[in-house]
Amino acid sequence: MAMNEKDFVAFILTHGRPDRVHTFRTLRRAGYTGRVVIVLDNEDKTRAEYEKEFRGTEIEVFDKKAISDTFDEGDNFHDRRAIIYARNACFKIAEKLSVRYFIELDDDYQCLQYRFDAQGVYRPKNILSIDKVFDAMIGFLKASKCSSVAMAQGGDYIGGDTGSFAKKLRLHRKAMNTFVCDAQNPFQFFGRINEDVNLYTCGGRRGVLLFTIPNVSIVQKQTQSNAGGMSDLYLDSGTYVKSFYSVMYAPSCVKIKDMGPVHRRLHHSVKWKNAVPCIVGEELRKPDVE
Repeated sequence: MAMNEKDFVAFILTHGRPDRVHTFRTLRRAGYTGRVVIVLDNEDKTRAEYEKEFRGTEIEVFDKKAISDTFDEGDNFHDRRAIIYARNACFKIAEKLSVRYFIELDDDYQCLQYRFDAQGVYRPKNILSIDKVFDAMIGFLKASKCSSVAMAQGGDYIGGDTGSFAKKLRLHRKAMNTFVCDAQNPFQFFGRINEDVNLYTCGGRRGVLLFTIPNVSIVQKQTQSNAGGMSDLYLDSGTYVKSFYSVMYAPSCVKIKDMGPVHRRLHHSVKWKNAVPCIVGEELRKPDVE
């Protein structure tokens, strides 16, 4: 990597599926040459299998109950089958490893893609030099002084070149899945489920600055098709309960609505004008009055 390798690590957050950590191989196929750490919790009964599968790779184990006492889970269910504990633990782990910058990755990425060519034309292509992408994202994190920056997700490009992400090639005020963070600028996720949406809506209103870069994206396995991890929790509670966590935290800008072109499902919907501070366009600026 162009930046000092000692300053950056890729955390893969996983639980209960040591034989299906697709992201590890996807990173290497994409040309990643840096440090990888598998992040496990102490309640994972398959820890020994992870240690066997990833012999030679760093594994960090955190205390899930101890982390749960440090933030608002948003409920009293005492069900810790959720990724938020690992997300918040990563800041402590980075500090322990003396690493300043890191990226949090889920374990189910099938490939990493450029979504636009050099002329800005929508033309998906697999990334073979992800080190350069990570360097650029860290550079943006430093320059913007934002809390976190993320790659887009495959679902953001529904509709291809006619979809909203492709039509408006600009930064988006959210971050999901791939959080690039600075250990010296920590923040907390909150709400046991839908923690990323809770953060960019409720946290965004409080001044936590988050962005998604639309030029690059992850492509992950379909939700609930990769057993274990968060899939079992979603199957138990359904997307209505998942989405309603964000309504609880930010009722002024999040609601539940049915979505999907054919197979309709309940999902959160964000009214962005109510969610985060907006920048008024320069063309609308009133002339200075002395």
